[in-house]
Amino acid sequence: MKTHSYEDILKKELRKPGFRKEYEALAGEFAVAKEVIRLRKANGWTQKELAEHAHTSQPAIARLESGNYRNLSLSFLRKIGAALGAVPIVHLQPVEAGTPQHA
Repeated sequence: MKTHSYEDILKKELRKPGFRKEYEALAGEFAVAKEVIRLRKANGWTQKELAEHAHTSQPAIARLESGNYRNLSLSFLRKIGAALGAVPIVHLQPVEAGTPQHA
């Protein structure tokens, strides 16, 4: 049975206009998650190891990496960043016309 990588599947799905539009609309929401995952893996850490270095729980890291940002605080990002040798940079970007709004 042939297996497919995430990247291969994503590349195929992005050829579909409807999928691409929704994917791009959510890209900003997953930017922090991607960065945390990238930095964690660069350190060779599991979620549990990152949690230990950041003095938090593994489920908190899993929520952050899933893109589930409900109740995400800047102080939490600073704590994660400090463990990863990074600092969060927060900015506000004007919304383009026709871009879905997320509350």
